[in-house]
Amino acid sequence: MKLQELSKNKLKKSKRLGRGPGSGRGKTAGRGTKGQKARAGHNIPRRFEGGQSPLIMRQPKKVGFRSFNEKPVSINLVLVEKYFSDGEIVSPKTLFERGLIESKKLSVKILGMGKITKNVKFRNCAMSESVKKQIKK
Repeated sequence: MKLQELSKNKLKKSKRLGRGPGSGRGKTAGRGTKGQKARAGHNIPRRFEGGQSPLIMRQPKKVGFRSFNEKPVSINLVLVEKYFSDGEIVSPKTLFERGLIESKKLSVKILGMGKITKNVKFRNCAMSESVKKQIKK
């Protein structure tokens, strides 16, 4: 490419609307006659159906509420008594290693079904009130 071969970047001029009948786009300026789309600043959403009840409103609605908060996995004291020995630590990691829960990242809550006779320590586990009472004893 040489300097004398460069040309001006020609921009296409936009059509001037509504400038008399001789312009080819006069009077209604290509909008037809009357109606909502012929008015200035018209903006009709795609979902608009001319006043008819919109499709989204006609659909049946799903009932209820689903919480996205993960519920903790509940483990009873019976299982803790069965799978753990004296002086061991009960945590989500050790429960996962023994096959009592599916993932070591899950939150765990210890429930009070059964009795505990062994001296075990609980780490990163929520506990019910009855379990807390048994541990204090």
